Amino acid sequence: MTSHPPTVGFDLDMTLIDSRPGIRACYLELSARTGTYIDADLAVTRLGPPLAEELVNWFPAERVEEVGALYRELYPATAVSATPALTGAREAIEAVRRAGGRAIVVTAKYGPNAKLHLEHLGIEPDALIGGLWAEQKAEALREYGARVYVGDHVGDVRGARAAGALSVAVATGPCDEGELRAAGADVVLPDLTAFPDWLVAGGALVSRQRESPRA
Repeated sequence: MTSHPPTVGFDLDMTLIDSRPGIRACYLELSARTGTYIDADLAVTRLGPPLAEELVNWFPAERVEEVGALYRELYPATAVSATPALTGAREAIEAVRRAGGRAIVVTAKYGPNAKLHLEHLGIEPDALIGGLWAEQKAEALREYGARVYVGDHVGDVRGARAAGALSVAVATGPCDEGELRAAGADVVLPDLTAFPDWLVAGGALVSRQRESPRA
């Protein structure tokens, strides 16, 4: 039987990248194009869920699909260059590789736009899977055999739990440490700069995947 290297999954927005400046710029452009007021500063405080869940706060439900398509069209020119990597992002990916593992990105963001971010920042995961939120992320985590999933949102914790993976949360997004722990995160780190040391210290935990999802 062929053994596969251990896989660690990462969320994208507010885990690997600080997408607030870029998304804010895109919402402002969307507002200008549609003539509809969007509080971009408020919107970027609740990143994580799919785009449609934010757009429904500003547009009638029947327009969300149309406006979402426009947002995704505007995104490359308005959001990508304005978005920096979060401190420790590249080092976290490298730490997984040094440990002999694979690093994948599983995100709710539209896949092609997620790819643009990673290419712009020179972050090169072994695989990128977009368009999955919360428990849906378990599909990709199970497919790739991810033993750990790192994210900033309670939805990421739920995805890890559904996949039977260890949930490592970073308090760099909209959810604080208390919320992440209450949602069931196994580990909460202040940010990704703490991840490489945790990965080394927690090697015994990473070396095996949970046998089944937790209830």
